[in-house]
Amino acid sequence: MSTPPSISDYALVGDCQSAALVSRDGSVDWWCAPRFDSRSVFARILDHAAGHFSIRPPEAYEVSREYLESTMVLRTTFTTEGGVLQLTDALALEPGARGHEIGLRSPHVLVRMAEVLSGEVGLQVEWAPRPEYGLVVPELEEVPDGLRSVGGPDSLVLAADMVFEVDHGTARAELALGAGQRLEFAVHHLPGLAQREIRPLGPAEALADTEEGWRSWAGEHQRYEGPYREQVQRSALVLQALTYAPSGAIVAAPTTSLPEIAGGEANWDYRFAWLRDASLSLRALWVAACPTEAERYFEWMAAAVGLDPERHVQIMFGVEGERDLAERELDHLDGHLGSRPVRVGNVAWKQRQLDVMGEVLDAAHVLRDQLGELEPFTARFLCSMADRATADWKGTDAGIWEGREGERHYTSSKLFCWVALDRAVSLAPLLGKDARPREWAATRDEISATILEQAWCEERNAYGGAFGSDRLDASVLLMPIMGLVDAGDERMRATIDAIDDELAEGGLVRRWSDTDEDEGAFVICCFWLANCLARAGEVERARTVFETVLSHANDVGLLSEEIDPRDGSLLGNFPQAFSHVGLINAAWAIDQASREATP
Repeated sequence: MSTPPSISDYALVGDCQSAALVSRDGSVDWWCAPRFDSRSVFARILDHAAGHFSIRPPEAYEVSREYLESTMVLRTTFTTEGGVLQLTDALALEPGARGHEIGLRSPHVLVRMAEVLSGEVGLQVEWAPRPEYGLVVPELEEVPDGLRSVGGPDSLVLAADMVFEVDHGTARAELALGAGQRLEFAVHHLPGLAQREIRPLGPAEALADTEEGWRSWAGEHQRYEGPYREQVQRSALVLQALTYAPSGAIVAAPTTSLPEIAGGEANWDYRFAWLRDASLSLRALWVAACPTEAERYFEWMAAAVGLDPERHVQIMFGVEGERDLAERELDHLDGHLGSRPVRVGNVAWKQRQLDVMGEVLDAAHVLRDQLGELEPFTARFLCSMADRATADWKGTDAGIWEGREGERHYTSSKLFCWVALDRAVSLAPLLGKDARPREWAATRDEISATILEQAWCEERNAYGGAFGSDRLDASVLLMPIMGLVDAGDERMRATIDAIDDELAEGGLVRRWSDTDEDEGAFVICCFWLANCLARAGEVERARTVFETVLSHANDVGLLSEEIDPRDGSLLGNFPQAFSHVGLINAAWAIDQASREATP
């Protein structure tokens, strides 16, 4: 291809431990295994030479694609002048895994099947593994099952019943298939320099079993029947695909360094789990009826944070609770659309953010009936979060947007300190001897009064993003969502309108005023606006905003972190868990408001 695919050209396949991105042209251009944050074996999305696995017709074609119903199995249909080719892709689930057990023991196998439905279609296959983010060009050697890559920290075996021409670490084949003929492929990821023999998965059987595994999960979990049901269910599947099943952690996105501004330097690694996302994610899982996943996520959170009163509460962790997420740059990669540097790791793990205590306690509050009688460690952990909010709420921090320009008194950070204490007071009967509900309640009320006084900006007739600031910030939309004020409150309504007037463009909401004009609208902010409008009783206006965002999802319903208001293109890491969380929660708010408005 003369130009690289755009972010919206990709679809996700996942096995609840790792993820791959498949382009509309049938190329797997991103795959990290065995974990989301492992070093990639395919990374063409970040550099043309960094590895891919392409299957497509050599002649001109039209493309349509879809996920098989209630699954993360992708089907791409190529229609050429001579016939129709169907390509099916998935990361295999463990054979026989069903319901909430999917992903616990994933085999780390990419399965692909190409079948001609009618006529005759040519087929080009190109397999170019490039381990360690493209640093390694491996040797490809023939083995009884197909080809094995040799070199670098990862070993891959491509099982395929066909003859390849191999040149400098790339295997190529070209042939024609007639109606009813098909080719099957399985790429096995082996840890380290393992040279063990594999027992190849039969791709057709693996695809059928993976499809059944996803459908069994959806059948157990998806009970939402309100408006936008299809989009809510798809978003729930995406969240499950972004869940590292062995621990319950949800990664923010399965990618790194997809740019917030094309050609810019705002390129971050999102393959980690943020506590910032915790309460809203758990609310979304509750709406989507995923109780097992929500409880597992909370258990991971409590274990990862631990009890260390001498350190600030870390805001993010690796999927198994790792704390050191040291950031570095990969200078050998050109970056997506020339956006450099490409980063792995994320220095934001060192930031101080006061919102995390509230997000943890709100998550526990959402799950209070499900958690039942708390284990002593969990009770002490939650009490420690409330005590930290009590002690720290008057301090400055980096804020919800993780700015690297210095600390301030951000409104949303104070809000979540209030949330921490409000939820702790409610949970106090479950928290045992360390609970201090009277002290927590007094501080909670002090925080509330302080926010309502010091965040209000008379000149803007709106709540500002920080105390004493006239800068609008979409994160203040969380005030009614988290329950500090009612969305119908006069000042809150004025704030909602100000954000809609000044930060929104065609229903797409930027994070704050006076931002770089090249920065896109944040998808989660758009859904927060729809959520608040619904809570304020403006259901049709909420629907308009909601549906505007939906119109920018790609053809298989996936959303990135941002949308460029100028051309509607998707920006940032993809797909973004927080965006799909916002979709679910906004749909639920619209559903609740619609019910209340019905006589």
